[in-house]
Amino acid sequence: MLDLPAREAVPPVVLDLDLPGLSLGGSPVLGPIRLRVRRGETVALLGPSGIGKTTLLRVVAGLAKPGNGQVRRHGRLAMVFQEPTLLPWRTLSQNLTLVAGITAEEAEAALVEVGLGGTGGLYPSQISLGQQRRLSLARAFACKPDLLLMDEPFVSLDEARVREMMGLFARLRARHETATILVTHDPREAEALAGRILRLGGRPARIEEERQNAGAYFQLSASGVTSSGS
Repeated sequence: MLDLPAREAVPPVVLDLDLPGLSLGGSPVLGPIRLRVRRGETVALLGPSGIGKTTLLRVVAGLAKPGNGQVRRHGRLAMVFQEPTLLPWRTLSQNLTLVAGITAEEAEAALVEVGLGGTGGLYPSQISLGQQRRLSLARAFACKPDLLLMDEPFVSLDEARVREMMGLFARLRARHETATILVTHDPREAEALAGRILRLGGRPARIEEERQNAGAYFQLSASGVTSSGS
């Protein structure tokens, strides 16, 4: 998890990125990109593998320098990586308490929220990949982030598990009102979860298309999640 300052009022814009371009090893990777994310919205970064989506996410997270660009983040930041990146020598409960700074009771509540109640004493090696991804989501939301960065969070899961994880994320998002940037190469994931979809393309990569997605399958409601499908 990243950046855990004291909790304070967060302005409507949680991310303001102005990137004139970015080169790595002397090769241009990203072209000019301007991105603003408002509190509570979900933005999908869509594009083929290797286009620069993860690089852009790392710039947003502060894990890569923006060169001459500017990255202004407001509030707390958390990140879910392609791999669960758990602490293998710590229990599931400790993966939450140590990283998110919460109590054991709060950790158990977070595990219950993602369907892992009663497993706090287990170690990551004792649970499945799908359960590890649930734990990663629990850990991210336990930090109470204002901005959540998700880098291909459903990769390597079968279709049923992907849909299950998308529904879980949507429920957590609705409860915590967290702004999210979702990196994916799968248009179905973007269409299902994001209210705004940005498509990266070109060399160097830039935003070639931006559109609102009012028809996202997982819609927010006061009680949780509804769907526009059957």
